[in-house]
Formats: sequence, structure tokens, C-alpha cells
Amino acid sequence: MSTQQDLPPSGDGLFRTKTVEQSIRDTEEPEHALRKSLSALDLTVFGVGVIIGTGIFVLTGKVAKETAGPATAIAFVAAGVVCALAALCYAEFASTVPVAGSAYTFAYASLGELVAWIIGWDLVLEFALGTAVVAVGWSGYVRSLMDNAGWHLPDALSGPDVADGFGFDILAFVLVLVLTVILVLGMKLSARVTTVVVAIKVTVVLIVIIAGLFFIDTANYSPFIPKAQPQPSGSGLDAPLIQLIFGYEPTNFGVMGIFTAASVVFFAFIGFDVVATAAEETKVPQRDMPRGIMASLFICTALYVAVSIVVTGMQHYTELSVSAPLADAFKAVGHPFYAGVISFGAAVGLTTVCMILLLGQTRVFFAMSRDGLLPRFFSKTHPRFRTPYRPTILLGVLIAVIAGFTSINELATLVNIGTLFAFVVVALGVIVLRRTRPDLHRAFRTPWVPLVPILSVAASVWLMLNLPAETWLRFGIWMVIGVIIYFAYGRGHSRVSRTRV
Repeated sequence: MSTQQDLPPSGDGLFRTKTVEQSIRDTEEPEHALRKSLSALDLTVFGVGVIIGTGIFVLTGKVAKETAGPATAIAFVAAGVVCALAALCYAEFASTVPVAGSAYTFAYASLGELVAWIIGWDLVLEFALGTAVVAVGWSGYVRSLMDNAGWHLPDALSGPDVADGFGFDILAFVLVLVLTVILVLGMKLSARVTTVVVAIKVTVVLIVIIAGLFFIDTANYSPFIPKAQPQPSGSGLDAPLIQLIFGYEPTNFGVMGIFTAASVVFFAFIGFDVVATAAEETKVPQRDMPRGIMASLFICTALYVAVSIVVTGMQHYTELSVSAPLADAFKAVGHPFYAGVISFGAAVGLTTVCMILLLGQTRVFFAMSRDGLLPRFFSKTHPRFRTPYRPTILLGVLIAVIAGFTSINELATLVNIGTLFAFVVVALGVIVLRRTRPDLHRAFRTPWVPLVPILSVAASVWLMLNLPAETWLRFGIWMVIGVIIYFAYGRGHSRVSRTRV
């Protein structure tokens, strides 16, 4: 067994780093080791499973009708390019530092402990809210299917958005608890469940694409890029931060409208970075991590573009539904059967999104605990399943309660800003680690460094600036709370700090 004294940390104070070798040695300690069972196919399935969610079923119509028209397909490509820039940076780190924790672990190895804590704290919020939001969305789809079958839940058990007064979303609560049990039982079981569900989800999407091709009217593509229109001005904290700071007002439609749309549909891609949290549980991470990250992103971008082309061809963009564009487009052409198929696919698909977001959060929490920044009690793995069962159970129960009691649609944007912030940190980390540790073996190297990381930072910051100022305020409050906890507990209990002589 290795010890922390084997290799001293570098740096001083708040920006001391944990070496790559030290991070890898920690994964070999029997009580804190995760089982390696995942392949490149498993990682790709995880990526597709978490990326394809409500975005493909909802955002397409909203963006086409309000922002980009048929050019929504180009907006998806632009958003995919932004994610690809970040994915190249994630791929280098995940193959070089195959340790649980994703951006948190990468930041610890390159930018220092305080930055690592901040990004870890950010990811805990991102994945927790993401899991809860998705669970509530899943519950809505399932209730809709139940209503179609003549089964009705009492309003009091349908969540605060439905009930008049007190409401508890029993479906969302139970879903998170069931997924928690699956994650405790092992990654291979999680991968098998995900594979089955993703197969169903992708099949439904392909059915929609193929069936929709027969109802396309090319006249609906004219104009492909509608004439630019000024976007309604926001006010106060509801306005995008870029408007408050620079006076820039985004436009709807036109060429610039495509980029405005890209900042919206980007959120349909959120989740691919979760694949990197499973690096420590991958059989050959140096080879399989880059493949899994890039393959899942490419597959989802292709599906998103195809869906947007089909739906804007079936119905003119001015007539698209905002709440259920695909289902309503099929109803408009006289085929309501497909609306039910789409609802079923959405409900099934959200199951994997919820599970993989929960998986990502538990791995970040586990990594922070193993480093001593959170209580070490949570870094013990199950003696049989080799999973981080303690944080999985704790977080699973907490998120189940949040999903059951809370209406958190307004907080969903915190997931977006958290993801973009992680992109910025990882991109900067690639540049720093290339300079500080040029000797490291990199199975995958981000091309054109520092150009690609710099472009990734610029694109991510641009999208962050397009988020409401209120989102920035909430994010800032969460970060302040995190910094207080770090100085009150994490800094003094850090294992890296205790190894210094």
C-alpha cells in the first residue's frame, strides 16, 4: 500500500498541488479503491445516456420558433463545437490522471487546492440540482403516461407544482432512491441498466427521425435563416449579464441569432463531462476515456441536428409548439401515435440522465473525501461491491427529498453555469500542466495547445455571460459558502497539507 509520504506535494498554501503520481497512488489503497469494470463502449453509452434528455424533445421547438428558425440545426453544430473544444481538454486530463473526480481532480493536479475545492464544490451543486431537476421532469412524463392510461395520482403526491398547497412528488422521490440502490450495487450493473435504457431511448429518437422524413415539406425551410429581430430587453437581474455590463443586446434570428440559439441549445449537451468522473473505474482509461468522451458527443450532436432538421421540415418554425414540439408536429400531420412514442422515449431516457448525474456527484464527493477536504468517513468503499456506498446513500437520500419537496425549475440554470465554469477550469488546467509537468506521459494530447484551450475558455465565458445576472448572484452565494467551509474544515484536514514537512 502506498502512503501520502511517498511523493510530496508541490506548491505552498492555498495553491499547493497534488501530483499526478500521488493521485494515482491513492487509488491503490484497498479501502479507498474503486473496481475497474468499464470499457470504451460503456463510457460511450454513459455519455449518450446522460446527454440525450429533455433537450432533444423540448429545446428544438423553443429555439426554432423564438430564436433561429430552421437554422437551429446550425446552432446545434455550433454548440457541439463548443463542447468538443472542452471535450478535447477533458480527454487529455482523463487519460493522464485516471482518477475519480473529473474537473476537481484535474484542478488539484494543475491549479492548486483552493481552485480544486471551488470546482469540486461547484460540481456538487451542479450534479445535485441536475439530478433533482431531471427526476422532477421524469415524474411529469410518467404522470402524463399514467393519465393517458386512466391512472391518476392524488395531487398531494404529484409535487408542489401540481398540488394546491402541500405537495410531495412521490415518483421523483422513489426514482432517485431506486437509482441510488443500483449505484451502490456496482458500476457494471449500472452500465448494464444504462445500456438497455439508452438502446430504447436511441431507438425512439431514430424512429422519430425516420418517420418524420416522410412528412417533410421543403417549403417549411424558407427562409432557412429568418431576418434578424431585436431580442426583448430584460430588466434588472433577469437580464443577461452581458447586457448589463456591456450594453450588448442579443438578437433573435439572423446570423447572430444562430449564436444566441447556440447559447440556449448548449444546455442540451450538458452531461458529457460526467463521463470523466468514471475514469478510475475504467479498465484502460488511457485509451478508452478519450474514445468514450468524443464518441458520445459526436453521436448526440448528429442526433440533435437530425431531429432539428426533421421537426422544422414537418412544420413551419412559426407554428411549432414550445412545450412539446416533436409530439405536436406529428399530431399536426395526423399521426398522434408518435406523440405517445415520444413521451415514452422521454420518460425512459430521463432515467439514465438522472442516474449518471447522481453517479457523477458521488464520485466527486468521494474524491474530495479521500483527499481529506471532506470527512474521510465518506471515502471508504463497500467491501464487496467496491463502490463509494456511503456518499452514494447520503446524497441519494438528500436529492430524493429535494426532488420530492422542491419546485426547482428556476434553480436549473445553476446547473448550466456550473458546467461552463468547470469547462473553463479544465481548459486552463491543460495549459498549466503542460508547462509544469511536460514529462508526464499523455496517452491523448489535446491538439494545438494553447489555442484549443483558449478557444474553449472564450466560448464558455461567452455562454456564461449570456446567462441572467440572477444566476450569477446565486452561483456567487454558493461559492462563498464553499470557501467558508474550505477555510473552516477542508484546509486544516487536507491530506496534502499534512504531508508537508
